[in-house]
Amino acid sequence: MKVPFYGHERQYLSLKNEIDANIEKVIMSGNYVLGPMLTQFEKELTEYAGCKYAIGVGNGTDAIWLTFMALGFGPGDEIITNANTFFATAEAIWIAGCTAVLVDCDPLTKCIDPAKLEAAITSKTKAIVPVHLYGQCAPMAEIKAIADKHNLLLIEDNAQAIDAHGDTFKVGELSEAVCTSFIIQKNLGTFGDAGAIFTNNEKINTVVRKLRSHGSDARNVHSYGFNSRLDDIHAGVLSAKLKMITKWSDMRIAVASKYTAGLQGLDFITLPTVRPGYRHVFHLYVVETAAGVDRDAFVKYLVDNGVDAKTHYSIAIHKQAGYPWGKEARIVGSLEHAEHNAATCVSLPMFPELTDEEVAYVIEVVKNYKNG
Repeated sequence: MKVPFYGHERQYLSLKNEIDANIEKVIMSGNYVLGPMLTQFEKELTEYAGCKYAIGVGNGTDAIWLTFMALGFGPGDEIITNANTFFATAEAIWIAGCTAVLVDCDPLTKCIDPAKLEAAITSKTKAIVPVHLYGQCAPMAEIKAIADKHNLLLIEDNAQAIDAHGDTFKVGELSEAVCTSFIIQKNLGTFGDAGAIFTNNEKINTVVRKLRSHGSDARNVHSYGFNSRLDDIHAGVLSAKLKMITKWSDMRIAVASKYTAGLQGLDFITLPTVRPGYRHVFHLYVVETAAGVDRDAFVKYLVDNGVDAKTHYSIAIHKQAGYPWGKEARIVGSLEHAEHNAATCVSLPMFPELTDEEVAYVIEVVKNYKNG
């Protein structure tokens, strides 16, 4: 049996009529950029997220740095985030001209550790960017208390956790803005690059709408800006998919529950931790290899036996060749947990349309590792 890591084709076939109809509607409208389908999708996003504004942009990276620029962040300003995430989070900080400040993650959930934040705060600190990693929210109430104490803003990197929430908060309730990605790998993904910003901040909404379109809010009138627009064809794909996101999240959670039940008690991997009371939507199901286990050999064994396993993210930001990307950066404290996660992480296949037979096969292959 071959078990793929992603199920993009299966998901498309499950909504083929709706997706195709929306694409045809856009094509026949003659409006492909900043057109009515994008307006419709942005409205649907605000209703789904319970926020005032949703701004479609070119990708999730742009969503972050455009938010920084709208808030007036720039050279000399410091922004804190965690080291064990996709490189784009730090990259966006540098694109905005700011200094990236990296702190360690919680050893269990892998999200940013609130206990590490206060030591990283200086007079130059402007914001904290918690990443809702692998589909689980960071502990926003704790982070918000620290931010308020030091008069800092929160911008959530929610590229991996749409439909997740905490026991006492929804994503977006405790921050200035939520930035997300809709690239095809995400839980809500289109057939290419796309992203969005959710916010209740009128300034962010007004400024980003100009910045994303060459600084223009009227034809032939331009101020300072860029080109970062979510096109209408992608908006149509996402509009067809959005109504399914809660069902798909539930299906992901069900797959994760089967993995966890079937892989309990193995001494060569550690299973993911779900924070009590939180809705973890499992963008990824990430295990960690135990001490003495060759992670890369384990991944090769899985792939050789038909399980398309991958690693996310096997090089921490501060170990990347691009760090610090010609810009300013600081590391505060030990990053031992981020480095451990990078060295041991293995992602098992995870998408809503995985069959029971495929999940059972993945479990069987993993359990047989020491005999492989």
